[in-house]
Amino acid sequence: MRHLLDWTAYETAGQGDAYAGIPATGGDFAKAVAVCIGDKQCQRKPKGVMCPSFRATDDPAHSPGGRVKVLKAALNGELGDDAFADPRLAAAMELCVGCKGCKRECANQVDMAAIKIEYQAQRNARLGVSLRDRMVASLPEQLQHRHFVRGLIRWRNRAPWLAKLGEVIFGISAKRRLPEPAAAPFNLAPNQSLPLHGGDDKDVILFVDTFALHFDPEIASAAHQVLTAAGYNVSLLQALADDDEPERALCCGRTYLSLGQVDAARHEAQRMHRALRPALAAGTPIVGLEPSCILSLRDDHLKLGLGEDAVALSKQVYLFEEFIAKEHDRKRFTLEFKALPKGMTLVHGHCHQKAVGAMKSLRKVLRLIPEFEFEFIEASCCGMAGSFGVEAEHAAISMQMAELDLLPALRAAPDANILANGFSCRHQIREGADRQATHVALLLRDALKDATPC
Repeated sequence: MRHLLDWTAYETAGQGDAYAGIPATGGDFAKAVAVCIGDKQCQRKPKGVMCPSFRATDDPAHSPGGRVKVLKAALNGELGDDAFADPRLAAAMELCVGCKGCKRECANQVDMAAIKIEYQAQRNARLGVSLRDRMVASLPEQLQHRHFVRGLIRWRNRAPWLAKLGEVIFGISAKRRLPEPAAAPFNLAPNQSLPLHGGDDKDVILFVDTFALHFDPEIASAAHQVLTAAGYNVSLLQALADDDEPERALCCGRTYLSLGQVDAARHEAQRMHRALRPALAAGTPIVGLEPSCILSLRDDHLKLGLGEDAVALSKQVYLFEEFIAKEHDRKRFTLEFKALPKGMTLVHGHCHQKAVGAMKSLRKVLRLIPEFEFEFIEASCCGMAGSFGVEAEHAAISMQMAELDLLPALRAAPDANILANGFSCRHQIREGADRQATHVALLLRDALKDATPC
Protein backbone atom coordinates (compact mmCIF):
# COMPACT_ATOMS: atom_id res chain seq x y z
CA MET A 1 0.00 0.00 0.00
CA ARG A 2 1.38 3.39 -1.02
CA HIS A 3 0.36 5.93 1.60
CA LEU A 4 -1.08 9.20 0.33
CA LEU A 5 -0.59 10.88 3.72
CA ASP A 6 2.49 10.72 5.94
CA TRP A 7 1.89 8.24 8.77
CA THR A 8 5.48 7.96 10.03
CA ALA A 9 4.45 9.47 13.38
CA TYR A 10 2.85 6.06 14.08
CA GLU A 11 5.99 4.06 13.28
CA THR A 12 6.20 2.58 16.78
CA ALA A 13 2.50 2.71 17.68
CA GLY A 14 1.06 -0.46 19.13
CA GLN A 15 4.25 -2.48 19.01
CA GLY A 16 4.36 -4.89 21.93
CA ASP A 17 0.75 -4.13 22.96
CA ALA A 18 -1.41 -7.21 23.15
CA TYR A 19 -4.55 -5.25 22.30
CA ALA A 20 -3.20 -3.63 19.13
CA GLY A 21 -3.79 -6.35 16.54
CA ILE A 22 -1.87 -4.45 13.88
CA PRO A 23 -3.18 -5.48 10.44
CA ALA A 24 -0.98 -7.47 8.09
CA THR A 25 -0.76 -4.73 5.45
CA GLY A 26 -0.85 -0.97 5.47
CA GLY A 27 2.41 -0.19 7.26
CA ASP A 28 2.27 2.88 9.50
CA PHE A 29 -1.29 3.60 8.40
CA ALA A 30 -2.31 0.21 9.79
CA LYS A 31 -0.65 1.15 13.09
CA ALA A 32 -2.64 4.39 13.19
CA VAL A 33 -5.81 2.33 12.80
CA ALA A 34 -4.69 -0.18 15.44
CA VAL A 35 -4.25 2.35 18.24
CA CYS A 36 -7.95 1.75 19.01
CA ILE A 37 -8.11 -0.38 22.17
CA GLY A 38 -11.78 -1.32 21.77
CA ASP A 39 -12.95 0.17 25.06
CA LYS A 40 -16.18 1.42 23.39
CA GLN A 41 -15.82 4.90 24.85
CA CYS A 42 -16.93 6.16 21.43
CA GLN A 43 -20.19 4.24 21.85
CA ARG A 44 -21.33 6.20 24.88
CA LYS A 45 -23.12 9.51 24.98
CA PRO A 46 -21.55 11.71 27.62
CA LYS A 47 -21.18 15.41 26.99
CA GLY A 48 -18.47 16.02 24.42
CA VAL A 49 -17.84 15.89 20.68
CA MET A 50 -17.36 12.16 20.02
CA CYS A 51 -19.05 10.62 18.08
CA PRO A 52 -21.83 12.49 16.21
CA SER A 53 -22.70 9.71 13.77
CA PHE A 54 -23.04 7.15 16.57
CA ARG A 55 -25.09 9.60 18.64
CA ALA A 56 -27.45 10.13 15.69
CA THR A 57 -27.82 6.47 14.64
CA ASP A 58 -27.25 4.47 17.86
CA ASP A 59 -25.43 2.03 15.59
CA PRO A 60 -21.98 0.88 16.82
CA ALA A 61 -20.97 0.42 13.17
CA HIS A 62 -20.99 4.21 12.86
CA SER A 63 -18.58 4.80 15.72
CA PRO A 64 -14.78 5.03 15.48
CA GLY A 65 -14.51 1.56 17.01
CA GLY A 66 -16.94 0.16 14.47
CA ARG A 67 -14.98 1.71 11.63
CA VAL A 68 -11.71 0.34 13.01
CA LYS A 69 -13.11 -3.21 12.82
CA VAL A 70 -13.89 -2.85 9.12
CA LEU A 71 -10.61 -1.07 8.40
CA LYS A 72 -8.68 -3.88 10.08
CA ALA A 73 -10.60 -6.42 8.03
CA ALA A 74 -9.78 -4.47 4.87
CA LEU A 75 -6.06 -4.27 5.70
CA ASN A 76 -6.00 -7.98 6.59
CA GLY A 77 -7.30 -8.90 3.15
CA GLU A 78 -10.75 -9.96 4.35
CA LEU A 79 -12.54 -7.60 1.93
CA GLY A 80 -10.74 -8.82 -1.16
CA ASP A 81 -7.83 -7.58 -3.23
CA ASP A 82 -9.17 -4.04 -3.66
CA ALA A 83 -10.63 -3.30 -0.25
CA PHE A 84 -10.58 0.50 -0.62
CA ALA A 85 -13.11 0.17 -3.44
CA ASP A 86 -15.28 -2.25 -1.45
CA PRO A 87 -18.80 -0.99 -0.59
CA ARG A 88 -18.54 -2.48 2.92
CA LEU A 89 -15.66 -0.18 3.75
CA ALA A 90 -17.48 2.73 2.12
CA ALA A 91 -20.52 2.05 4.32
CA ALA A 92 -18.35 2.02 7.45
CA MET A 93 -16.64 5.33 6.63
CA GLU A 94 -19.56 7.18 5.08
CA LEU A 95 -20.93 8.99 8.14
CA CYS A 96 -17.61 10.06 9.65
CA VAL A 97 -17.82 13.87 9.59
CA GLY A 98 -14.14 14.47 10.45
CA CYS A 99 -14.98 16.22 13.72
CA LYS A 100 -11.63 15.24 15.34
CA GLY A 101 -13.52 14.47 18.55
CA CYS A 102 -12.06 10.98 18.80
CA LYS A 103 -8.52 12.35 18.54
CA ARG A 104 -9.19 14.35 21.71
CA GLU A 105 -11.65 12.20 23.65
CA CYS A 106 -10.62 8.63 22.76
CA ALA A 107 -8.31 7.05 25.35
CA ASN A 108 -5.70 6.35 22.65
CA GLN A 109 -6.51 9.34 20.43
CA VAL A 110 -7.67 7.50 17.34
CA ASP A 111 -7.44 10.08 14.54
CA MET A 112 -10.41 8.93 12.50
CA ALA A 113 -10.65 12.29 10.70
CA ALA A 114 -7.18 11.78 9.19
CA ILE A 115 -7.85 8.09 8.60
CA LYS A 116 -10.91 9.03 6.58
CA ILE A 117 -8.83 11.39 4.42
CA GLU A 118 -6.44 8.53 3.62
CA TYR A 119 -9.35 6.17 2.95
CA GLN A 120 -11.06 8.68 0.66
CA ALA A 121 -7.81 9.38 -1.18
CA GLN A 122 -7.22 5.65 -1.70
CA ARG A 123 -10.78 5.22 -2.94
CA ASN A 124 -10.41 8.20 -5.28
CA ALA A 125 -7.24 6.67 -6.71
CA ARG A 126 -9.17 3.53 -7.61
CA LEU A 127 -12.60 4.82 -8.60
CA GLY A 128 -11.93 8.44 -9.54
CA VAL A 129 -13.30 11.62 -7.98
CA SER A 130 -17.00 12.31 -8.38
CA LEU A 131 -18.18 15.43 -10.19
CA ARG A 132 -19.69 16.74 -6.95
CA ASP A 133 -16.48 16.28 -5.00
CA ARG A 134 -14.46 17.97 -7.72
CA MET A 135 -16.85 20.90 -7.76
CA VAL A 136 -17.01 21.35 -3.98
CA ALA A 137 -13.27 20.91 -3.41
CA SER A 138 -12.38 23.47 -6.08
CA LEU A 139 -14.87 26.06 -4.80
CA PRO A 140 -12.12 28.45 -3.57
CA GLU A 141 -10.73 28.62 -7.11
CA GLN A 142 -14.15 28.72 -8.76
CA LEU A 143 -15.26 31.69 -6.67
CA GLN A 144 -12.16 33.65 -7.58
CA HIS A 145 -11.84 32.81 -11.29
CA ARG A 146 -15.45 32.19 -12.37
CA HIS A 147 -17.53 35.09 -11.15
CA PHE A 148 -20.75 33.61 -12.56
CA VAL A 149 -20.59 30.99 -9.77
CA ARG A 150 -21.71 33.62 -7.26
CA GLY A 151 -24.83 34.42 -9.24
CA LEU A 152 -25.49 30.78 -10.00
CA ILE A 153 -25.56 29.88 -6.29
CA ARG A 154 -28.02 32.69 -5.55
CA TRP A 155 -30.18 31.72 -8.54
CA ARG A 156 -30.17 28.08 -7.48
CA ASN A 157 -31.40 29.00 -3.97
CA ARG A 158 -34.34 30.94 -5.41
CA ALA A 159 -35.35 28.56 -8.20
CA PRO A 160 -36.71 25.20 -6.96
CA TRP A 161 -36.44 23.64 -10.41
CA LEU A 162 -32.74 24.52 -10.54
CA ALA A 163 -32.17 23.09 -7.05
CA LYS A 164 -33.86 19.84 -8.13
CA LEU A 165 -31.74 19.72 -11.27
CA GLY A 166 -28.66 20.19 -9.10
CA GLU A 167 -29.71 17.25 -6.96
CA VAL A 168 -30.09 15.02 -10.02
CA ILE A 169 -26.78 16.05 -11.59
CA PHE A 170 -24.55 16.73 -8.60
CA GLY A 171 -26.28 15.02 -5.67
CA ILE A 172 -26.72 18.30 -3.75
CA SER A 173 -29.95 18.22 -1.76
CA ALA A 174 -32.70 20.38 -3.20
CA LYS A 175 -34.06 20.71 0.34
CA ARG A 176 -31.01 22.60 1.54
CA ARG A 177 -30.03 26.17 0.74
CA LEU A 178 -26.41 26.74 -0.15
CA PRO A 179 -24.35 29.42 1.59
CA GLU A 180 -24.45 32.50 -0.62
CA PRO A 181 -21.28 34.45 -1.44
CA ALA A 182 -21.18 38.10 -0.46
CA ALA A 183 -21.84 40.72 -3.12
CA ALA A 184 -18.09 41.41 -3.18
CA PRO A 185 -15.21 39.49 -1.61
CA PHE A 186 -12.93 40.92 1.06
CA ASN A 187 -10.40 43.22 -0.58
CA LEU A 188 -6.91 41.80 -0.15
CA ALA A 189 -5.34 44.36 -2.49
CA PRO A 190 -4.54 47.32 -0.20
CA ASN A 191 -1.86 45.72 1.91
CA GLN A 192 1.27 47.03 3.51
CA SER A 193 4.45 44.98 3.25
CA LEU A 194 4.29 41.73 5.15
CA PRO A 195 6.25 41.84 8.42
CA LEU A 196 8.51 39.05 7.25
CA HIS A 197 11.69 39.99 9.02
CA GLY A 198 10.53 40.39 12.60
CA GLY A 199 11.16 44.13 12.79
CA ASP A 200 8.47 44.69 15.43
CA ASP A 201 7.14 42.35 18.10
CA LYS A 202 3.65 43.75 17.44
CA ASP A 203 3.64 42.45 13.85
CA VAL A 204 0.96 39.93 13.00
CA ILE A 205 -0.23 38.32 9.78
CA LEU A 206 -3.97 37.88 9.28
CA PHE A 207 -4.91 34.87 7.16
CA VAL A 208 -8.23 35.53 5.43
CA ASP A 209 -9.56 32.07 4.56
CA THR A 210 -11.85 31.20 1.67
CA PHE A 211 -15.00 31.51 3.77
CA ALA A 212 -14.19 34.92 5.20
CA LEU A 213 -12.85 36.07 1.83
CA HIS A 214 -15.86 35.15 -0.28
CA PHE A 215 -18.80 34.64 2.09
CA ASP A 216 -18.22 36.71 5.24
CA PRO A 217 -15.83 39.55 4.41
CA GLU A 218 -17.20 41.56 7.35
CA ILE A 219 -15.57 39.05 9.71
CA ALA A 220 -12.13 39.64 8.19
CA SER A 221 -12.66 43.42 8.35
CA ALA A 222 -13.71 43.18 11.99
CA ALA A 223 -10.69 41.09 12.95
CA HIS A 224 -8.38 43.56 11.22
CA GLN A 225 -10.09 46.45 13.02
CA VAL A 226 -9.82 44.84 16.47
CA LEU A 227 -6.17 43.84 16.11
CA THR A 228 -5.27 47.27 14.76
CA ALA A 229 -7.12 48.99 17.60
CA ALA A 230 -5.10 46.85 20.02
CA GLY A 231 -1.86 48.24 18.59
CA TYR A 232 -0.79 45.40 16.28
CA ASN A 233 0.75 45.96 12.86
CA VAL A 234 -1.61 43.81 10.81
CA SER A 235 -0.70 42.56 7.35
CA LEU A 236 -2.76 40.31 5.11
CA LEU A 237 -1.40 37.01 3.90
CA GLN A 238 -1.00 36.97 0.14
CA ALA A 239 0.64 34.83 -2.53
CA LEU A 240 4.19 35.64 -3.61
CA ALA A 241 4.79 37.51 -6.84
CA ASP A 242 6.55 34.43 -8.27
CA ASP A 243 3.73 32.05 -7.26
CA ASP A 244 2.27 30.05 -10.14
CA GLU A 245 -1.00 31.95 -9.53
CA PRO A 246 0.03 35.20 -7.81
CA GLU A 247 -3.41 36.75 -8.24
CA ARG A 248 -5.20 33.88 -6.48
CA ALA A 249 -5.71 34.03 -2.73
CA LEU A 250 -3.81 31.55 -0.61
CA CYS A 251 -5.83 28.62 0.72
CA CYS A 252 -5.13 25.97 3.37
CA GLY A 253 -6.51 23.22 1.11
CA ARG A 254 -9.20 22.19 3.58
CA THR A 255 -11.87 21.60 0.94
CA TYR A 256 -9.53 19.29 -0.96
CA LEU A 257 -8.39 17.42 2.14
CA SER A 258 -11.88 16.73 3.42
CA LEU A 259 -12.75 15.05 0.12
CA GLY A 260 -9.55 13.02 -0.18
CA GLN A 261 -7.89 15.07 -2.94
CA VAL A 262 -4.50 15.05 -1.27
CA ASP A 263 -2.28 16.15 -4.16
CA ALA A 264 -4.35 19.30 -4.69
CA ALA A 265 -4.33 19.98 -0.94
CA ARG A 266 -0.55 19.55 -0.88
CA HIS A 267 -0.19 22.07 -3.70
CA GLU A 268 -2.24 24.62 -1.76
CA ALA A 269 -0.20 23.97 1.38
CA GLN A 270 3.07 24.45 -0.51
CA ARG A 271 1.89 27.80 -1.88
CA MET A 272 1.13 28.96 1.64
CA HIS A 273 4.35 27.63 3.15
CA ARG A 274 6.46 29.39 0.51
CA ALA A 275 4.72 32.68 1.19
CA LEU A 276 5.17 32.30 4.95
CA ARG A 277 8.72 30.97 5.08
CA PRO A 278 10.42 34.28 6.05
CA ALA A 279 7.66 35.09 8.55
CA LEU A 280 8.03 31.67 10.16
CA ALA A 281 11.77 32.18 10.47
CA ALA A 282 11.12 35.57 12.10
CA GLY A 283 8.55 34.18 14.54
CA THR A 284 5.72 36.40 13.29
CA PRO A 285 2.33 35.07 14.50
CA ILE A 286 -0.23 34.01 11.89
CA VAL A 287 -3.82 34.58 13.00
CA GLY A 288 -6.89 33.05 11.36
CA LEU A 289 -10.64 33.07 11.72
CA GLU A 290 -12.07 29.74 10.59
CA PRO A 291 -11.48 26.77 12.94
CA SER A 292 -11.40 24.10 10.22
CA CYS A 293 -8.81 26.07 8.24
CA ILE A 294 -6.55 26.89 11.17
CA LEU A 295 -6.68 23.32 12.46
CA SER A 296 -5.75 22.11 8.97
CA LEU A 297 -2.61 24.23 9.21
CA ARG A 298 -1.88 23.01 12.72
CA ASP A 299 -2.71 19.34 12.28
CA ASP A 300 -3.50 18.06 8.78
CA HIS A 301 -0.54 19.77 7.07
CA LEU A 302 1.76 17.67 9.26
CA LYS A 303 0.58 14.61 7.33
CA LEU A 304 1.30 16.05 3.89
CA GLY A 305 5.03 15.28 4.01
CA LEU A 306 6.08 18.93 3.81
CA GLY A 307 8.87 18.85 6.37
CA GLU A 308 9.96 21.60 8.73
CA ASP A 309 7.82 24.32 7.13
CA ALA A 310 4.68 22.49 8.23
CA VAL A 311 6.05 21.91 11.73
CA ALA A 312 7.01 25.57 12.12
CA LEU A 313 3.62 26.76 10.89
CA SER A 314 1.77 24.41 13.26
CA LYS A 315 3.50 26.14 16.19
CA GLN A 316 2.97 29.67 14.95
CA VAL A 317 -0.65 29.76 13.80
CA TYR A 318 -3.51 30.76 16.09
CA LEU A 319 -7.23 31.15 16.00
CA PHE A 320 -8.22 34.80 16.47
CA GLU A 321 -9.46 34.16 20.01
CA GLU A 322 -6.43 32.04 20.89
CA PHE A 323 -4.08 34.84 19.88
CA ILE A 324 -5.97 37.45 21.89
CA ALA A 325 -6.16 35.20 24.97
CA LYS A 326 -2.45 34.42 24.77
CA GLU A 327 -1.48 38.06 24.32
CA HIS A 328 -3.79 39.13 27.15
CA ASP A 329 -2.18 36.59 29.47
CA ARG A 330 1.20 38.10 28.54
CA LYS A 331 -0.15 41.60 29.34
CA ARG A 332 0.36 42.63 25.71
CA PHE A 333 -3.31 42.84 24.67
CA THR A 334 -4.55 45.71 26.81
CA LEU A 335 -7.44 46.93 24.69
CA GLU A 336 -10.51 47.69 26.80
CA PHE A 337 -14.02 47.03 25.59
CA LYS A 338 -17.38 48.58 26.37
CA ALA A 339 -20.49 46.74 27.51
CA LEU A 340 -22.87 45.55 24.81
CA PRO A 341 -26.67 45.69 25.00
CA LYS A 342 -28.01 43.35 27.68
CA GLY A 343 -29.04 39.84 26.80
CA MET A 344 -27.83 36.25 26.91
CA THR A 345 -25.58 34.90 24.16
CA LEU A 346 -25.46 31.17 23.48
CA VAL A 347 -22.06 29.97 22.24
CA HIS A 348 -21.72 26.97 19.93
CA GLY A 349 -18.17 25.73 19.42
CA HIS A 350 -16.91 24.26 16.18
CA CYS A 351 -15.85 20.63 16.59
CA HIS A 352 -12.25 21.49 15.76
CA GLN A 353 -12.22 24.26 18.37
CA LYS A 354 -13.33 21.71 20.93
CA ALA A 355 -10.91 19.08 19.70
CA VAL A 356 -7.89 21.28 20.47
CA GLY A 357 -9.25 22.84 23.64
CA ALA A 358 -9.67 26.28 22.05
CA MET A 359 -12.99 26.88 23.81
CA LYS A 360 -11.02 27.92 26.90
CA SER A 361 -9.49 30.77 24.92
CA LEU A 362 -12.90 31.80 23.63
CA ARG A 363 -14.24 31.89 27.19
CA LYS A 364 -11.33 34.12 28.29
CA VAL A 365 -11.89 36.52 25.40
CA LEU A 366 -15.63 36.82 26.00
CA ARG A 367 -14.92 37.73 29.61
CA LEU A 368 -13.02 40.79 28.38
CA ILE A 369 -16.38 42.36 27.46
CA PRO A 370 -17.85 44.03 30.58
CA GLU A 371 -21.09 42.49 31.92
CA PHE A 372 -21.33 40.15 28.96
CA GLU A 373 -23.66 37.21 29.64
CA PHE A 374 -22.94 34.02 27.75
CA GLU A 375 -23.44 30.29 28.04
CA PHE A 376 -21.74 27.49 26.15
CA ILE A 377 -24.03 24.98 24.47
CA GLU A 378 -23.10 21.40 25.33
CA ALA A 379 -23.35 19.83 21.90
CA SER A 380 -21.53 17.54 19.52
CA CYS A 381 -21.16 18.30 15.81
CA CYS A 382 -23.76 20.61 14.30
CA GLY A 383 -24.04 18.14 11.42
CA MET A 384 -23.12 20.42 8.53
CA ALA A 385 -19.44 19.37 8.49
CA GLY A 386 -18.37 21.17 5.34
CA SER A 387 -20.38 19.87 2.39
CA PHE A 388 -21.70 16.81 4.27
CA GLY A 389 -24.98 18.47 5.28
CA VAL A 390 -25.93 19.56 1.76
CA GLU A 391 -25.25 16.18 0.15
CA ALA A 392 -28.53 14.59 -0.87
CA GLU A 393 -27.80 11.28 0.85
CA HIS A 394 -26.69 12.98 4.09
CA ALA A 395 -29.03 15.98 4.45
CA ALA A 396 -31.45 14.13 6.74
CA ILE A 397 -28.85 12.71 9.13
CA SER A 398 -27.11 16.08 9.15
CA MET A 399 -30.26 17.55 10.68
CA GLN A 400 -30.54 14.57 13.04
CA MET A 401 -27.11 15.50 14.41
CA ALA A 402 -28.22 19.10 14.87
CA GLU A 403 -31.37 17.97 16.65
CA LEU A 404 -29.44 16.00 19.27
CA ASP A 405 -28.43 19.06 21.30
CA LEU A 406 -27.81 22.22 19.28
CA LEU A 407 -31.23 23.03 17.84
CA PRO A 408 -33.16 22.14 21.02
CA ALA A 409 -30.87 24.47 22.99
CA LEU A 410 -31.55 27.30 20.55
CA ARG A 411 -35.30 26.73 20.62
CA ALA A 412 -35.22 26.80 24.43
CA ALA A 413 -33.78 30.33 24.32
CA PRO A 414 -35.59 32.06 21.45
CA ASP A 415 -34.44 35.55 22.44
CA ALA A 416 -30.76 34.74 22.94
CA ASN A 417 -28.04 35.94 20.63
CA ILE A 418 -25.90 33.19 19.08
CA LEU A 419 -22.14 33.06 18.62
CA ALA A 420 -20.57 30.42 16.40
CA ASN A 421 -17.10 30.81 14.87
CA GLY A 422 -17.47 27.95 12.38
CA PHE A 423 -18.74 28.81 8.91
CA SER A 424 -20.54 25.47 8.60
CA CYS A 425 -22.03 25.87 12.07
CA ARG A 426 -23.48 29.28 11.25
CA HIS A 427 -25.03 27.91 8.08
CA GLN A 428 -26.57 24.95 9.92
CA ILE A 429 -28.01 27.28 12.55
CA ARG A 430 -29.47 29.48 9.84
CA GLU A 431 -31.01 26.45 8.14
CA GLY A 432 -32.19 24.58 11.22
CA ALA A 433 -33.27 27.43 13.50
CA ASP A 434 -33.81 30.34 11.08
CA ARG A 435 -31.51 32.49 13.19
CA GLN A 436 -28.27 34.35 12.53
CA ALA A 437 -25.13 33.48 14.46
CA THR A 438 -22.18 35.85 14.71
CA HIS A 439 -18.39 35.41 14.87
CA VAL A 440 -16.38 36.55 17.88
CA ALA A 441 -14.49 39.06 15.69
CA LEU A 442 -17.76 40.88 14.97
CA LEU A 443 -18.68 40.81 18.64
CA LEU A 444 -15.36 42.36 19.69
CA ARG A 445 -15.58 44.96 16.94
CA ASP A 446 -18.98 46.04 18.23
CA ALA A 447 -17.54 46.21 21.75
CA LEU A 448 -14.76 48.61 20.74
CA LYS A 449 -15.19 51.83 22.69
CA ASP A 450 -15.30 53.93 19.53
CA ALA A 451 -17.59 51.58 17.62
CA THR A 452 -21.34 51.61 17.27
CA PRO A 453 -22.93 48.11 17.59
CA CYS A 454 -24.47 46.90 14.37
